[in-house]
Amino acid sequence: MDPKLTPSNTILIGINVAVFVILSCLGDTESAGFMLQHGAMEWRSIMECGEYYRIFTSMFLHFGFEHIFENMIFLFLIGSYLEEAMGSVRYFIFYLLCGVGSGLCSLAVDTLLKTQAVSAGASGAIFGVVGGLLCVVLKNKGNFKGIGLSGVIIMIAGSLYYGLTSSGVDNVAHIGGLICGFLLGFLFYKNCRED
Repeated sequence: MDPKLTPSNTILIGINVAVFVILSCLGDTESAGFMLQHGAMEWRSIMECGEYYRIFTSMFLHFGFEHIFENMIFLFLIGSYLEEAMGSVRYFIFYLLCGVGSGLCSLAVDTLLKTQAVSAGASGAIFGVVGGLLCVVLKNKGNFKGIGLSGVIIMIAGSLYYGLTSSGVDNVAHIGGLICGFLLGFLFYKNCRED
């Protein structure tokens, strides 16, 4: 793999980092209360208070430096490949839709289970990018720019395992993002070709 800076992926990383820096200057980004005040997701705020914007804003918020660092490194490593496959505009829209889709999945389960969780992060959208990459690889006969099917499957399995064995991780958002990305990949990736 040879990741590089591409327009939309760079902008998305920049937005996430800028939001994190601003919020870090305003307060404690590891505090659930502080993050909730600034747009994180929590089912009561959305379902009972009608604050639907949180489904969108939460994908640009991160709980502390380690959270954003891991997410942005992962996005940098894989995002440019999908952007090259889809084109910058399509990729940008695709990413946002995956973030919203993963948020809706998380919201549905949290509402059903009445959980107390406050959630935020780009990982749902990033799992969407992985799902989209899986779609692209499949549509290119198991290989896209040196990325093989087995590599994507290992990436998915490793990422899901890490989430499932770690505390404080919104695994529903991860799985929801992965599924959304895979399905949306068939809509957003039009050119079937071997690379």
